[in-house]
Amino acid sequence: MTIQRREFLSVLGGGVAVGLAGCTGADDSDGPEISGETLTLTTTTSTYDTGLLDELNAPFEDRYGVTVDAVAQGTGAALRTARDGDSDVVMVHARSLEDEFMEEGYGVNRRDLMFNDFVIVGESDDPADVEGEDDAAAAFEAIAEAEATFVSRGDESGTHTKELEIWDETGLTVEEFGEWYLDGGGGMGETLNTANLDGGYTLVDRGTFLDMRDEIDLELLVEGPVEGGSEMLMNPYGIVAVNPAVHDNVNYDLAMAYIGYITSLEGQEIIEEYRSNDEQLFFAEALSEDPNFRQYLPEGWERSSDD
Repeated sequence: MTIQRREFLSVLGGGVAVGLAGCTGADDSDGPEISGETLTLTTTTSTYDTGLLDELNAPFEDRYGVTVDAVAQGTGAALRTARDGDSDVVMVHARSLEDEFMEEGYGVNRRDLMFNDFVIVGESDDPADVEGEDDAAAAFEAIAEAEATFVSRGDESGTHTKELEIWDETGLTVEEFGEWYLDGGGGMGETLNTANLDGGYTLVDRGTFLDMRDEIDLELLVEGPVEGGSEMLMNPYGIVAVNPAVHDNVNYDLAMAYIGYITSLEGQEIIEEYRSNDEQLFFAEALSEDPNFRQYLPEGWERSSDD
């Protein structure tokens, strides 16, 4: 079933406020002053390369008189940077890796943020005949059987993590693949360009593909759930503050102000309305009439009987 746009609550009076007591900058004498400070955000390349972060961060910087230093990395690298205490907040898209980060105590106050989906793209001649396939694993099996060129991110990013999950579903072993399987080892844009030059397939988040579609000669062959395709290709994004109890150097107050802003009505509206080439790239998910309170916790995480 095609995913529909989320319905937002009405904003009374036409104004939106960030609901964070004590984080209003230099004018709030009772709370921490954050004006003039810098927030280090490590984030997936898809949010950076599509231009979404520029749209999101400018209002936040203007309101609080701060700077957001956005460092674009794959999800795995972004979380490693945060583990080292070199990031204040992370915005990524691999829930299994986010859950590990939380379970190890490095992250706190996780929120669902937005979603789009992954799609499989390739040359129009489609040598593995996967166009229109509604099962991502079946499409991957066909590519492997045809030994058609496939370009992997190979960088522990959220996209690479999803790719490996799909290969695992097929029962095939990546380490045993032949020369047809290429390790791109770069960002999503670089991987798309490699697939374009080498005439190969690749897995890509819908937002980056739509943003780059006019620059490459690749076709969208297998849809994700946004357009009624394989549910396995869902691509949720989360945002997590780095735990100040582990790294006391992190700017926790500013991180929480940012999380409050980006999950507020204003932040979610910016995400929902952002377009590239007249296409919606991301779908806001932090606000819902039927909230999923498990969004804060790793899968299967339960309170101890001693609590």
